Amino acid sequence: MEVVNRLNWVTGGPQGSGVDTAANVFAKACALGGLYLFGKREYHSNIKGEHSYFSIHVSDKPVRAHVDPIDMLVVFDLETLFRHALHVVKDGIIVYDSSIEGSIDDVPTLEKRRRDELRSVLARHSLEGTAEGMLKLVEMNGVRLYSIPCHDLLHDIASKRNDPSLSKMVRLINMMMVSASLALLEYDQQLLVDAIRYIFRARKSIADLNVDAALYTYNYTKARYANTDKEDGIGYRLIAREFRDDMLLIQGNQAVALGKIVGGCRFQTYYPITPASDESEFLEANELLDGKGSVVVVQTEDEIAAVAMAIGAGLAGARSSTSTSGPGFSLMVEALGWAGINEVPVVITLYQRAGPSTGLPTRHEQGDLLFAIHAGHGEFPRIVIASGDVEEAFYDAIRAFNYAERYQMPVIHMVDKAIANCVTVCNEFNPALVRIDRGLLLDSVTNATTSTTAEAVVVDGRYSRFRFTGDGISPRIRLGTVGAVFWNTGDEHDELGHITEDPDLRIRMMDKRMGKLDLILKELSYEEQAMVYGYKSDATVISWGSTKGAILDAIDMLKARDGIDMNFVQLRLLHPFPTSRIASLLEETRLLIDVEMNYSAQLAKLLRANLQRDADYHVVKYNGRPMSSSEVYEALKGIVRGSVRSKRVVLRHGV
Repeated sequence: MEVVNRLNWVTGGPQGSGVDTAANVFAKACALGGLYLFGKREYHSNIKGEHSYFSIHVSDKPVRAHVDPIDMLVVFDLETLFRHALHVVKDGIIVYDSSIEGSIDDVPTLEKRRRDELRSVLARHSLEGTAEGMLKLVEMNGVRLYSIPCHDLLHDIASKRNDPSLSKMVRLINMMMVSASLALLEYDQQLLVDAIRYIFRARKSIADLNVDAALYTYNYTKARYANTDKEDGIGYRLIAREFRDDMLLIQGNQAVALGKIVGGCRFQTYYPITPASDESEFLEANELLDGKGSVVVVQTEDEIAAVAMAIGAGLAGARSSTSTSGPGFSLMVEALGWAGINEVPVVITLYQRAGPSTGLPTRHEQGDLLFAIHAGHGEFPRIVIASGDVEEAFYDAIRAFNYAERYQMPVIHMVDKAIANCVTVCNEFNPALVRIDRGLLLDSVTNATTSTTAEAVVVDGRYSRFRFTGDGISPRIRLGTVGAVFWNTGDEHDELGHITEDPDLRIRMMDKRMGKLDLILKELSYEEQAMVYGYKSDATVISWGSTKGAILDAIDMLKARDGIDMNFVQLRLLHPFPTSRIASLLEETRLLIDVEMNYSAQLAKLLRANLQRDADYHVVKYNGRPMSSSEVYEALKGIVRGSVRSKRVVLRHGV
């Protein structure tokens, strides 16, 4: 049995213990070896102590989502063993610190339901609820166990470096366990060293210490288990491929931030909220490019101030944005309407998480779709777009500014925690694929009066900000420009911005603003509205946002394993709804399956409202964990083969 360059690697531990650092080193080492990967980071909504874990699906072929079965589990604490060990596949691997001991009752952060379930499973096999009992159980299930005496190795490393204090540096253990796992996989240790030095590049002494600990553990593991590997035929290997410098290892929130920088964002506001804050913090760390000002990032006192400041910057002519999550977006809604009635270009990056209220603040969901489309009292135009993966998130961040300025309205760019906190290897971004479009932005009234737009802009010598035009888009000018006086108010207004309650003007202004939605559908390309993937078939999956990767991988699995053809329609423009585009893509569809990460299948409601068509099946997930390709594959296979009796399939995997 030889399985090369494909496995799901998982590690976990208390938050604040270095789990993310360990996983990032593993991911970097794989990426340096030319391998593809998709990493999923899960964590609780407290700062330290609760369990967090990181899964990395690595392969020599592109992967777009995580999978549920664990091939290799790296354990350096008791809770990781109890939470994840039963998900390790037969012939899979658990590499663990040999000093782990204790019982289920010694893990207070383990939910009572889960403790009771574990005791029941262990009791059925006449095993005690201890670490030893759990290890015996998984070994009975065919899992291969590899013990590493981490504390003994720490003492050896301390002696080698002539520094007794190192024997107490337990934070080194997570790096040692990563090293042990790579040694068992026979992966190039130089790539591990390079990854450690990259992750700790800001602190050379810490990098040196971690390298020493990793190499010592790597060599120990190779020496101890070399003969065992040959005898029992361990089925997993990682072999480096040729490194490609046109590939990126990147997190989703970083992709959005880079898109904003490339797209010309000059002003970003935020109030700290999970999972949106990471993007603004990345912008803060990279706000100067080549010694020149790139973007001003302001942490405000609340979300109301954040959106109001971003709108003010938009009035001043800056490309401006704010980032938030559901609770923060709720506070922004009144100001969103102000931007709508005043035709101000502003971008709101909405990082969805599980609600309502505080909900599950560090978990996944796609529950804000209808809210984003309908948020606000009264009616005003806005564009709502959704990214399906990290690459799209980069390009969509640029397009969002183009849309906002071209059509002079708020743009809500929807991502979610699944995209924000994933780490993946993808193609290097190419900014040339997206041009910058600032719309009808004028430099001065003088330019306006000598241009073809003069009649539309200047009336009786006065700048007419909201002048009626054929397509509803009025040439705009930066607030404060000499000779270009105009008024902004939250009330209905005339062409100059003066308040009016004239019924005829009200109709004309509403028609002017709302009519731009039809213009958007005429001008945006088919690819910007929706994409179709997969294989020619009359069975179609329809979805939006971060479910894309799991669906695509699941469709490929259906084709390869079961000979089932299926295609996938991904909506990228959610509002205005691309009715004609979607109708044409579904014209030959006999079986329509809606897949979403929310309770009520919100996209399906849009299909009913705009196409008068309902999905035949709804596959939904709302337990706070993202969809895996494994569970989507099983659901789709069951539907096609007729073993699924309910029209509503609820996915439940998650720990």
